[in-house]
Amino acid sequence: MSVSEKNALNISKVLTEALPYIRKFNNKIVVIKYGGNAMENKVLQKNFARDLVLMKTVGIHPVLIHGGGPQIDLELKANNISFEFIDGIRKTTLEMINIVQKVLDNKINKEIADLIQFWGGKTSRLIGKNSPIKAIRDCKKNLGEVGRIKGITKKNILASLKSGKIPVISPIGWTTEKKAMNINGDFAACSIAASLKAEKIILLTDISGVRDLQGKKISTMNLKEAKKILKDKKNIKGGMYPKLTGAIDCLEKGVKNAHIVDGRVPHSVLIELLTDKGVGTWISK
Repeated sequence: MSVSEKNALNISKVLTEALPYIRKFNNKIVVIKYGGNAMENKVLQKNFARDLVLMKTVGIHPVLIHGGGPQIDLELKANNISFEFIDGIRKTTLEMINIVQKVLDNKINKEIADLIQFWGGKTSRLIGKNSPIKAIRDCKKNLGEVGRIKGITKKNILASLKSGKIPVISPIGWTTEKKAMNINGDFAACSIAASLKAEKIILLTDISGVRDLQGKKISTMNLKEAKKILKDKKNIKGGMYPKLTGAIDCLEKGVKNAHIVDGRVPHSVLIELLTDKGVGTWISK
C-alpha cells in the first residue's frame, strides 16, 4: 500500500469514528476555555482556530472564552509592575486593571477573532459594553480589582450563535458602575457554560489532565470523585484549582460534561470531542 493510500485510509478511519459524535453534538453548545500553551504556540493557534471553524461547519456551536495570563505577565513586567497569585487567581491592583483589560480586550481577543476569520469563520467579539459577564467586587478575598460573577447576560451570546458566528469572550466582568473587574477565565467559562446549559465545557491546560495521588492522569471520573480530589488538594496546585472547582460548579448547575484537556496536543479539542479515547480528563455527573 502506498503512502497516499495509507493516508487516505487513516483519514477514512478518523471520519468514521467522528461521525457518531458529530451527529450526537449537532446543534449543541460546547463552551471552550482557551489558554495556556495553546495560545502561545503559533502552530497550535492556527490548528485551534481551524478546528473551531470545522466544529461550526458540522453543526456544533462553540462558545470561546480566552485567557491571557502569559501576555499579561509580559505587559506588567514591561511596566515594572510586580504581581502575585493566590489559589491560581491574579491579585489585581488599580494600577494593573487597565493593563489587564487592554491586553485581554484589545489585543488577545482581536487576534483570536482575526485568526478564526482567516480560516473562514465568522466571529462576534463580546467585550466592553457587549460583554455578557456582570460582576461585583470579590470582597471575601484580598485580591483587589478581582470580580465575582453576579450573572451572565445570554442575549448577545445566543444572538451570535443564531447568526452563525463564534462568540469570542474576554474574561473581564463589568459592574453596574461600568468598572472593569478581572475575572478568572476558568470561572468565567464555567459560569457561561452553566447559564447556557451547555452540552460540554472544555478547559484547556498545560498538563495532561487531573492526576491521582501517584501522579497518574485520571481519564474519567464522576462528580463525587472530582469533589474528593479537590478536597484532598495534594495534587491540585496553581491553575488547576480554579479549573476543577469551576468544572464541578457548572456540572452541578446543569452542564452535562466537563473536560480538562491538554492544550499542548495538536487538535486536542477535536480529539476530546470527536474520538473514543480523548486526551484529557472527562468529568461526568
